[in-house]
Amino acid sequence: MIRHIVLFTAKDKAQIDKIIERLSVLTTIPHGRRVEVARNRKTDQIGNDIDVVVYGEFDNEKELAAYKEHPLYQESIRRVRPLRELRFAADYDVSVDARGARHQ
Repeated sequence: MIRHIVLFTAKDKAQIDKIIERLSVLTTIPHGRRVEVARNRKTDQIGNDIDVVVYGEFDNEKELAAYKEHPLYQESIRRVRPLRELRFAADYDVSVDARGARHQ
């Protein structure tokens, strides 16, 4: 399984709800086991710069690629890009543990 995590900062903190609303379309795209869009609770004691989190779980690379190629995904990029400052993304295989060992 592949986990897909994207973190956003807003140019204007007053626009965070609008960013969430515009990203929420991602939850309707097929291909993912689970896709969530949420406001960061900002309870970390060291850093709370991130405003919005997108979390997704996909069975494999093919499903993740199909999700990213979907027209609604492309539309969300177009609608959110003007409102966000930074975007960080990470995809990782959960069949690999923290030491890099593969699980069967």
